[in-house]
Amino acid sequence: MLQSAQPSTPPAQPGQPIIVDVGKQPPVAREIGMGDVVLGAVGLTGAIILAALLAGLLAGGLIIGFKQWRERRRGDDGPARLRT
Repeated sequence: MLQSAQPSTPPAQPGQPIIVDVGKQPPVAREIGMGDVVLGAVGLTGAIILAALLAGLLAGGLIIGFKQWRERRRGDDGPARLRT
C-alpha cells in the first residue's frame, strides 16, 4: 500500500516586514597612528617604572625600619656586631 506523495506547501511568510534604521550611526572614530601607539607605550612603561620605584622605596623603608626597631628592642643583650 503505497501512498501518493502530497505536494509540499511553501512556508508561511511573516505578515509585517522587519525595518532596521541605519540612519543613526555612531560618529566615526579618528584613526590611531604610529605616534599614538608609541606615546601610549612610553606612557604605560613610565607608569610601570614609577610604580616599581615606589614599591621598591616602600619595601626598602620597611626593611630598614624593621632592622632598626629590632636593634632597639634587643638593646645591649644582642650579639656584638661590627657596623659598617
